[in-house]
Amino acid sequence: MNPSRQTTQIQAKGLNHEQYKKNLLIVGLPGVGKTTLMKKLYEALKDFRPVGFYTEEIRGGGERKGFELVNLEGKRGILSHVDTKSPYRVGRYKVDISGFEDFLDGISFSNPFTRLIIIDEIGKMECLSDRFKKLLREALGSGKWVIATIALKGSGLITEVKQRQDVKLFEITKGNRNSLLSEILREINPKNNHPLAPILPSSPATEDGKGD
Repeated sequence: MNPSRQTTQIQAKGLNHEQYKKNLLIVGLPGVGKTTLMKKLYEALKDFRPVGFYTEEIRGGGERKGFELVNLEGKRGILSHVDTKSPYRVGRYKVDISGFEDFLDGISFSNPFTRLIIIDEIGKMECLSDRFKKLLREALGSGKWVIATIALKGSGLITEVKQRQDVKLFEITKGNRNSLLSEILREINPKNNHPLAPILPSSPATEDGKGD
């Protein structure tokens, strides 16, 4: 189905996006496997033509030095680093807001053929960017699925997003990280009669239980 026609059909039926939990957010402790889960979801849902990004640690000398951004085409950028020159700081990390926003400009969030936006993560560093906050609100209010990780704690936009009526929260733990992939995929399965749900790929990603 044409994505724009899909959204038009929802509007024609008088369906409110908020009636459907089309924004799926994942919370969990650091190191439990959120980014690994997001990569598996991306692999399983490639038929949705997803766009977005995930975040990886930058390590050196046996310690974490910062965070790197990777979009779904493999292009990379720096989100934060202990050696970055920036007035914006979260903990010991200085956040490169200008670099982050340049990175976001390279992602086609508004592509009409995209049915899924992946964001890893909605955190304190990302929320320092006004452009990110605008893009996030637009994505959450769009006719596209959004799957995102979000900080376990936080105020402002983080709290606002969690309290939306069209959001469903999932908590990933060491105990459920092997089964959570299937649980989230079931949310998007057409059997649940969700108006945004197209046909899933025939071979979803396998689960190896590895977490980050």
